[in-house]
Amino acid sequence: MNQIGIFLTYVLVYLTNVCSETNIPIVITTWSFTNSTVKAWEVLNNGGTALDAVEQGASVCEDQQCDGTVGYGGSPDENGETTLDALIMNGRTMNIGAVGGLRRIKHAISVARHVLDHTKHSFLVGELATQFAVEMGFQEESLTTSVSKKLWMKWHNEHHCQPNFWLNVSPDPTRNCGPYQKHEYSQHLLKKSHLNVDRFNHDTIGMVAIDQHGDIAAGTSTNGAKYKIPGRIGDSPIPGSGAYADNDVGGAAATGDGDVMLRFLPSFLTVEEMRRGSSPTDAAKTAVARIASHYPDFMGAVVALKNDGEYGAACHGINTFPYVVYDKKHSSYQIVNVSCS
Repeated sequence: MNQIGIFLTYVLVYLTNVCSETNIPIVITTWSFTNSTVKAWEVLNNGGTALDAVEQGASVCEDQQCDGTVGYGGSPDENGETTLDALIMNGRTMNIGAVGGLRRIKHAISVARHVLDHTKHSFLVGELATQFAVEMGFQEESLTTSVSKKLWMKWHNEHHCQPNFWLNVSPDPTRNCGPYQKHEYSQHLLKKSHLNVDRFNHDTIGMVAIDQHGDIAAGTSTNGAKYKIPGRIGDSPIPGSGAYADNDVGGAAATGDGDVMLRFLPSFLTVEEMRRGSSPTDAAKTAVARIASHYPDFMGAVVALKNDGEYGAACHGINTFPYVVYDKKHSSYQIVNVSCS
C-alpha cells in the first residue's frame, strides 16, 4: 500500500472512531412536540443539514398549531390579531435570521431562514418583515381563525380584558379594558412583574440539531403570549435568549415566560457554561437558577445539547417539563421528563 493509501486508511479509521464516540446526528425539542422532532430526524437521518432539520421540524408545529402557542390561529393579541416570532441560528458561521411581530405569514421559521440566507441583516420585524416575506415568495393570508377570534371575544367581552399586561395606567387595568392613559403623578407605581404561564398559555417550540458533519443549528417559533400588547416581542426570536448555537460547544433553546427570560439570555449562558466544562444538565440548571434568583415565581425551561451529542435540560415553576430526543441510539423518539425546581 502506498503512502496515500495508508493516509486514507488512517483517516477512515479516525472518522469511524469519532462517529462511534459521538451521539450524532441528533435533535432535541422542547415540550412533547414529537411530530416536529420526527420530521427533523428524518432530515438528519437522510443526510440533511441541521439548519434544514430545524426549519422543517419547526414548520410542522406551525402547521399543526402545537398547543395553540405555535403558528397561526393562536394567542391573539390585545387587538385580536395573531403575530409570529421565530429565530434560526447557524452554529458554524454564527449567523442568525429572525423575525418578530410577523403579520399574515404562516411559516415564520422559514421567513427567518430567508433572512439568514438572503440578507446581510439578522432581524426583521412587523409589517416590513411581511413585505420582505412576500418579496421572497411567501403567501400573505390572515392568521386569525374562528378559534382565536372566539378566544379574543371571550377575553374582551366576558372577562373585561383580564388578564392583560398593563401597569400604572388608567382606567384600572385589573378591572377594565382600554384605551389606557399613563399616570403622570402616581406615587405608588406597581411593580413590573409577569403573568403566570404554562404550556397552553404561552410556549415556544425550541429545537437544537446536530447533523452528520457536526454542524449545529438552533431555532424557535411561537405566536407569543395571549392578549399581549400589540408590538410585543418575547424571548423566542432574541439570539442567546430563545436559542443559541456554536459548533465549538453546542446549542440550547429556552421556553416559558419570555418577558422575564429574555433579560437573562439563558440559551447563551447555557452554552457558555458548557464551554467552561459543565454538563448540559448542569449548564441548563445554572441558567434557570440565575433567573429564579430574581424571579422565583417564573415558569420556564432550557434544553441543552453538546457538540458530542450529550443532552440535558432544567426547568422551574412547573412540576415536570417534557422534551423530545431523537438520535441514532434509538429506533424512535424518546420523551424525557425533567423534575423542576
